[in-house]
Amino acid sequence: QAQLVESGGGLVQAGGSLRLSCVVSGSINSIRAMGWYRQAPGNQRELVARITPGGTTNYGDSVQGRFTISRVNGANSVYLQMNSLEPEDTAVYYCYVDSYITTTSMRRYWGQGTQVTVSS
Repeated sequence: QAQLVESGGGLVQAGGSLRLSCVVSGSINSIRAMGWYRQAPGNQRELVARITPGGTTNYGDSVQGRFTISRVNGANSVYLQMNSLEPEDTAVYYCYVDSYITTTSMRRYWGQGTQVTVSS
C-alpha cells in the first residue's frame, strides 16, 4: 500500500517562506497528477496547486504568483515552495496523487497533512 509522506510545515511570520515536500513511499502506477490541497478550520478543502507528469501546472487563485509547485517524476515526489506567506494561508496542507485505475477511473491517495501557520 503506497503512502504519501509530507514534511516542511511549521510556523512562519507573514512575508516569510516555507517549502513543503511530499514523497511517495511504495509504488503508484499511472500517475495522472500530483499536488496539494489545504483546509483551514471551518472551511472546505481547496486546491492549492497541481502538476502533471508532463509539467503542466495549475494554481488556486489565492496563491497564484506566490507559490510554485514542482516534482521529480522518477522519485514520485512533489514540492510546494510558498513565498510571501499571509495569515490567510494558515491551514493544514495535504499532498495528493491521482492514479489511473482504468482508462476511465482513478484513485486518489492522500497524505496525512502538515500544519502551516502564518503569524501576522
